[in-house]
Amino acid sequence: MSVFRDISMALLGGWVIGIVFGWLKLPAPVPPLIGLIGATGILIGGYCYSLLVRLFTSS
Repeated sequence: MSVFRDISMALLGGWVIGIVFGWLKLPAPVPPLIGLIGATGILIGGYCYSLLVRLFTSS
């Protein structure tokens, strides 16, 4: 359940920052959509790597 709590807190924090930036009429401090997709790929790749290492070193 810790992962879901972390995800929820990250989304809530991002939402609050988005509200503040919108209220101050500032541009959102995020990369374009393609940058977010790339960052997601990096995270998934790192997670898969750690799973593979655990799988092959546990024997």
